[in-house]
Amino acid sequence: MSCRAIGFAVLLACQLTGCRQQADDSHTLTFWTIGREGEAITQLLPQFERENPNIHVELQQLPLSAAHQKLLTAFAGDSAPDMTQLGNTWMPEFVTLHALEPLQARVDHSNTVTPSDYFASIWSTNVYEGALYGVPWYVDTRLLFYRSDVLKAAGFNAPPRDWAQWRRMLAALSHPDHGAYGILLPTNEYEQLMSLALQQPEPLLRDGDRYGNFESAGFKRALTFYVDTFRLHEAPDITNVEAGNPWLEFGHGVYDFYFSGPWNISEFRKRLPAAEQGSWNTTPLPGPDGLGASVAGGSSLVIFRSSQHKQDAWKLIEYLSRPDVQQRFYALLGDMPPRRSSWNGGSLHDDPQAQAFREQLEHVKPTPPVPEWEQIANEMQLVAARAAAGDLTVDQAAVEIDRRTDRILEKRRWILDHSRATASAHL
Repeated sequence: MSCRAIGFAVLLACQLTGCRQQADDSHTLTFWTIGREGEAITQLLPQFERENPNIHVELQQLPLSAAHQKLLTAFAGDSAPDMTQLGNTWMPEFVTLHALEPLQARVDHSNTVTPSDYFASIWSTNVYEGALYGVPWYVDTRLLFYRSDVLKAAGFNAPPRDWAQWRRMLAALSHPDHGAYGILLPTNEYEQLMSLALQQPEPLLRDGDRYGNFESAGFKRALTFYVDTFRLHEAPDITNVEAGNPWLEFGHGVYDFYFSGPWNISEFRKRLPAAEQGSWNTTPLPGPDGLGASVAGGSSLVIFRSSQHKQDAWKLIEYLSRPDVQQRFYALLGDMPPRRSSWNGGSLHDDPQAQAFREQLEHVKPTPPVPEWEQIANEMQLVAARAAAGDLTVDQAAVEIDRRTDRILEKRRWILDHSRATASAHL
């Protein structure tokens, strides 16, 4: 069953049976984390518990592969934690289920959480229909890692700032007969094409997010640039499984640009030999006509409506939102903070590879706020891979992505239309 179908099934179950609140335990706050964040936060919680001796945090670490379903199952079974980490692409689904506690009133009275200090587009991923449901915990976006020495040897003294410059560099750096390509763009990853598409003026969905908008001129412009990179043999037509060890091949000059996220700063520092550490850098994404936008990703902290410890949960959110704590979190894990003030100290301040992410975070855009977005993005990439392989033209691919998207959004349209009809009947 798809994530979307599970979500609607959970909503129906709660409507039929009612969602009971979990048992009260005045001394324990339950907090679920996802993946490696759970390992790092164990080193931050002792200070919180010293500052709040009446609160004990019970931490559960969920594997990323199972987290989404476990959270839905816990909500349906009335066993949700007090608070959790939630990826911002999952937020719309849990808001639709009425699972999350609105937080604006708490923010309004907080001396710690200051909305104007957050990167604006990151903050906006937590707002739905004017209500705030989460506080950004860490941010994730995509930009370019590049070989500065190879670029210089090819006659380029700076990384690209627009698509035209980027295309010239990719052409000069690509020698497929010798196994060298300008960039690695695994055909089973949607983040690359999605970021190029977010740089366009048209939205990815239209008519109140009821239908796909992939036949728009902007998306077809992004898809054309993406497809041409393969057609011109500036990227190999392979998946990330076939790509092998990208860090090693980047170091060997097989790829000169690598489209990735902040976790790879530490990976390149660990995996490349000392002699190559001065040969790479990071740069914000080039856009069609200048510095381009990238995806506004990351995780936020949310409180479940069923929690009996909302005030204690808010205290933990405030603690984890402090700039000094966010700087420690970055030092432990490499997860970048969502607050500008958190970048003014600690190891982030003087890190040249991190500063490109700081610049990119001022130029990010959220994905469409619908529960079905991840499913749509996966279908988009499946069709785009066929276009990259030459099986579809750009126009044909755009039509097919819209067709699949409209099918995915069919239930959303039905619910929205019937909700409107019900509201009109009561006027």
